Amino acid sequence: MEFFILIITGVLMGILSGMLGVGGGILLIPALIFLMKVEPHKAIGISLAVIIPTACSGAFKHYKSGNVDLKIALFVALGAIGGAYLGATIANALPGATLRKIFGGFLVLMGLNMLFEWTSKLTK
Repeated sequence: MEFFILIITGVLMGILSGMLGVGGGILLIPALIFLMKVEPHKAIGISLAVIIPTACSGAFKHYKSGNVDLKIALFVALGAIGGAYLGATIANALPGATLRKIFGGFLVLMGLNMLFEWTSKLTK
């Protein structure tokens, strides 16, 4: 049963990643923590490892459709590599309960932002 839950979670994560560009962590991290009882630090690490093939697959399809600006992607990737290393260092210094609260708060803020389009109002 555990493998079935993981496979279904992976399918849903892949669909969300390919459709919406989300890293899958929005679905995978809560599923690992709440359904599989994986501690938050491990759930984050698993999510990052899983996103490599997922991102490559989705990015390839979007690239073939003309939806990838390689120049922009390269510059963002350069910053993201260092940022991810720093973020992992910070995450490893925090207790699991704190990580859950930060993750939940981030999801709530991003969801509200998308619902009410606050950032689009700032750029007008």
